[in-house]
Amino acid sequence: MTILIIVFSIILLILGVIGSILPILPGPPLSFVGLLLLHLFTPFVMQEDYLFLFGIAAAMITFLDYWLQVYSVKLFGGGKASTIGVIIGILVGVFIFPPVGVLVGPFLGAYIGAIIESDFDLVKSFKIAFGSLIGFLGGTILKFVYSIVVIWQYLDFLI
Repeated sequence: MTILIIVFSIILLILGVIGSILPILPGPPLSFVGLLLLHLFTPFVMQEDYLFLFGIAAAMITFLDYWLQVYSVKLFGGGKASTIGVIIGILVGVFIFPPVGVLVGPFLGAYIGAIIESDFDLVKSFKIAFGSLIGFLGGTILKFVYSIVVIWQYLDFLI
């Protein structure tokens, strides 16, 4: 039974890394569940403090992944309409055209919102929409690093 749990947790870790790149899968939560399975159902035990920190980090990174897109739009000069456009783009992209929609939706939402608020200044609107892309890449890097650290901790368990 322990071998089966280890195999299943390794699958979750792999899906976590894939999910850090493909937005359709929740990468950090999957990685954390893989770590949690190893801790709860095998003889390999991790200190609860570390496990708690990994769980909090997974939740925070999942939240930051979406927040970074909104923040980066504001950082690149977007206003209220651009921010609302990003939020609508995230929701539409997640539910209608995943996984490509998670990248394209916020970009188009920010672009349309920026066009509305900048009196059709296409260059400025593109710059603001580019900010949403920067936020997406920042979130992807955070998720990827977290998933790799979880795998490293997982291997430290087994060795």
